[in-house]
Amino acid sequence: MKSAQPIKVILADDQELLIASFERLLDAYGVTAVGKSTAPEEVVNLYEEKRPDVLILDIRFGQNMTGLDAAKQVLKKFPNANIVFLSQYDQDSLIKEAYRIGARAFLTKGCSPDDLANAITKAHKGERFFLPEVAGRLANIAVDGDTSPQSKLDERELEVFVYMANGLTMAEIAEKLHLSIKSISNTSLAIKNKLDVHRPADFTRLALKHGLIEP
Repeated sequence: MKSAQPIKVILADDQELLIASFERLLDAYGVTAVGKSTAPEEVVNLYEEKRPDVLILDIRFGQNMTGLDAAKQVLKKFPNANIVFLSQYDQDSLIKEAYRIGARAFLTKGCSPDDLANAITKAHKGERFFLPEVAGRLANIAVDGDTSPQSKLDERELEVFVYMANGLTMAEIAEKLHLSIKSISNTSLAIKNKLDVHRPADFTRLALKHGLIEP
């Protein structure tokens, strides 16, 4: 069912075929793509140029940035931006982080067209949209507590944790972050104590579980 007025969106995903597919699908619901991007680094400038009603973002795409990074930059510059995440990954920590930074909706790429159209329509109105299973998982996090690295580590620690999970040495991390090896070593120790994780393989498993690195 088409909306009364066309809803203008930007579609951002690293797969051009998916963008084209979503563009055709959404047209039937009165949703028009006014901009498309395959790189998160382009999203802020594209958003500023097109000023869409809704920004539809993949989460895990790009080399130096992710969809979450792009969303944070857009929201910093345009606090009222309506963002819908459409992701292949659906770890609890990713869902929570998406809503925490201000997204209107989080859906997986396997969702129904009706659900995606409903999410976009809600977002256009400045409302949040929750699929029942997503709402249930967020409720469980609230009741049971969030044990993800994102909730336990500060920004610098999380950055170092991801590098460690990817197998980088202390020296390599220090070089990337322009810090001393001693500083990285101290941060590493704090991370291990906070997460109670000490073996490199366990770092990798934990990062995979919470969607911080890709398989």
